[in-house]
Amino acid sequence: MTVSKDKSGRRSVSAEVEVPGTPEAVWQAIATGPGISSWFVPAEVDGRVGGKTVCHFGPDPGMDSVATITDWQPPHRFAAESDGGSGPIATEWIVEAKAGGTCTVRVVHSWFAEGEDRDAQFEGHAEGWQAFFRILQVYLEHFPGEASRIVQLTGQASDPLPAVFDRLIGPLGVGHDRVRPAAGVPPLAGDVLEMRHTAEGFSVILRLDSPGRAIAHLIGFPMGGPVCVSVRFYLYGAAAIALTDEIEVAWSTWLAARLPARA
Repeated sequence: MTVSKDKSGRRSVSAEVEVPGTPEAVWQAIATGPGISSWFVPAEVDGRVGGKTVCHFGPDPGMDSVATITDWQPPHRFAAESDGGSGPIATEWIVEAKAGGTCTVRVVHSWFAEGEDRDAQFEGHAEGWQAFFRILQVYLEHFPGEASRIVQLTGQASDPLPAVFDRLIGPLGVGHDRVRPAAGVPPLAGDVLEMRHTAEGFSVILRLDSPGRAIAHLIGFPMGGPVCVSVRFYLYGAAAIALTDEIEVAWSTWLAARLPARA
């Protein structure tokens, strides 16, 4: 995604997706804590100008992203501003109804800078939205408004990215339309929706019917030295939610064995 620049020094990057649903249903998914937690990361939203949005990217509070809402126009637009360290970062969400019962969702990140020091970082953010937008599409198509719970696991490995991919993703058997896990993998069955593997990282999205009705998302990307890994299960409906603890224990154990702690 290319960074746009204007004469004022404002720089911006954007991403968008078409999703099923009315503007009201889509707004619930992108502008409320329970909705965001159903397809992105655990989140809270105080829906008003001056309210806070908090997204939890991991168990450490230092991994939280906090922003202050600057504009609130349900069900079509909201904007929030966060501290980017070297200046504020504005994020705008826009929902536009389309014919045929769908909506376009667009996110725009903008900031002020004289140089290109941060352009690559924000281009990466925009690219990263593509995987989460695919999850948003699946959520709104198959599980809209359902009670949900997220299991979020993280890890690191010092091996090169291709080795981490082979060790973590290989046993899942995702080289086909259906998951075909190897022996020793916790219960897993469902459809492979997306598998990307490049020098910048990997992303695998699954729609599951075992261990419960769920979407799984596995990500890995180099960050300096280590490869950072994130595994998320979005569980939908009472039966799947009841398995939360079981899934967390089983996959935490399996992930720890595949990605042993660095010395």
